[in-house]
Amino acid sequence: MTQEKLHWHLSGIAAWLGLFALLAVIVFSIASIANIISGFATQSIKDPSLLYLPVAVLVVSCWLLGGFTVIQPNEALVLVFVGNYSGTVKNNGLVLVNPLCSRKRISLKLQNLHSDILKVNDKKGNPIEIGAVIVWLVAEPSKAIFDVDNYAFFVKIQSEAAVRHLASSYAYDSDDDQHSLRSSIDEVSQALRDELNQRLAIAGISIREARIAHLAYAPEIANAMLKRQQAEAIVSARRAIVTGAVNIVSDALKELTEAQVVNLDDERRAAMVSNLLVVLCSDTQAQPIVNAGSLY
Repeated sequence: MTQEKLHWHLSGIAAWLGLFALLAVIVFSIASIANIISGFATQSIKDPSLLYLPVAVLVVSCWLLGGFTVIQPNEALVLVFVGNYSGTVKNNGLVLVNPLCSRKRISLKLQNLHSDILKVNDKKGNPIEIGAVIVWLVAEPSKAIFDVDNYAFFVKIQSEAAVRHLASSYAYDSDDDQHSLRSSIDEVSQALRDELNQRLAIAGISIREARIAHLAYAPEIANAMLKRQQAEAIVSARRAIVTGAVNIVSDALKELTEAQVVNLDDERRAAMVSNLLVVLCSDTQAQPIVNAGSLY
């Protein structure tokens, strides 16, 4: 595995001073060569060895000029010398690096990945459709270039694998307090992010955000699951209605007894409870009926 390291370079003011000095040397060398050639033409200079030094200086200066390059914001430069990783430069602006090194540029910007909608089985074995949106960036450029063949494709494949594993680890919906894909959004997102960071660390990729963007039952069971959800909702609503009705009846009996408005025996108490529960729990509006007779 490649270890990230910095490459020697000049940047900022030092790089600009070096560039101006190098350009001055090139201009001076060209002027010297022109003067010597002019001297040959007028036969005032006859020694050809005088050309050796300015020509050598010009060649070396032009070669060093090839070491200057510009790095854009959120961009890194990975350098390779004779087949060996030499280092990484992340400083923005004009920089001077070893001219003998080959260079590979890589973006450090945030990138989005919208995974394909996958059809998998959840923890309970129900077929579901799931998709995710992942925000990622290259944190270690050397690993992204040298340790994987195509880091963008690697991110895509590993993301799909992580989403499949996540879907099989949680139920679509849960009746108890356990985490589920539908209700535990923050916990599921954090689990997906942690797994992606673990899978993509070898490629120098960092995950900034990972969330489920699409979640639904597969079409073949969607109607059945919809009916089940509706039934569960009805049962839950009925349970809340009954609980509330029991509390209302209990409070009514308690207040009547404490205020001594009326004395009720067990049979009358039971009849009152029955009537109140019917009125409170009924789906339709109750019709008032006046009982002029007696319970006995």
